[in-house]
Amino acid sequence: MDWNLLYSEKEPPSWEQIAEYINDPLWTVFNQRIQSAYHCDPRLEYSRCSMQAGWNIKYKKSGRSLCTLYPMQGYFIALVVIGSRELTEAELLMPLCSDYVQTVFRNTKTGNGQKWLMLEVREEPIMRDVFTLINLRKPAALN
Repeated sequence: MDWNLLYSEKEPPSWEQIAEYINDPLWTVFNQRIQSAYHCDPRLEYSRCSMQAGWNIKYKKSGRSLCTLYPMQGYFIALVVIGSRELTEAELLMPLCSDYVQTVFRNTKTGNGQKWLMLEVREEPIMRDVFTLINLRKPAALN
């Protein structure tokens, strides 16, 4: 069943229900790593956005978005917004990223000087690339 149909706006899922739905060890690794590196807590929010409606998990540091995570069955999507300040550096880093991340980056249109990258985290190399991109937005205190 689709994530956005499982839990209404008035009935948020528990952290355990989210992990059970995703059912991928990368979920736990990702969340532990981002919380440890950036000393921030996840914030569960409901979105009516047509791109990915339903409950999602946001990470912010110093008022700045690091990423938004969208639960999917068997994996999760990480939205990383590359702003105008980070765009040139992200372009320079792309040859070091996985083919998948390079393709998403290349195919994502730039609007208002930003790229909104919706990255399906299904493998360790993609997760590493997501952290590389997050580090452009806010370098981690600890890596």
